[in-house]
Amino acid sequence: MTTATQTLNGLSGAGAGAGSALSGASSAQPTPFSDLLTDAVGQVNQLENQAHLPVQGLMTGSGVDVHQAMIATEKASMSFELALAVRNKAVQAYQQ
Repeated sequence: MTTATQTLNGLSGAGAGAGSALSGASSAQPTPFSDLLTDAVGQVNQLENQAHLPVQGLMTGSGVDVHQAMIATEKASMSFELALAVRNKAVQAYQQ
């Protein structure tokens, strides 16, 4: 459960991205939902790119710790699963 919470915090830009987006919603100009989704997809892509480097380093034997590679891979995997679940809910809501 802690890992899921940490991943959710990681998706929200270590807690700052979602907070600033939500604080913007209380001001005169609310943040459009499409911008929030675009930012979330960008963050998922960024986590996947960050996971690629340690895995590549591990496979080439350039001194990358196995734990670092696994943590980066799991963060990317969980963020992708969360994005997929949000997409599925959005499609389900549209179909209803």
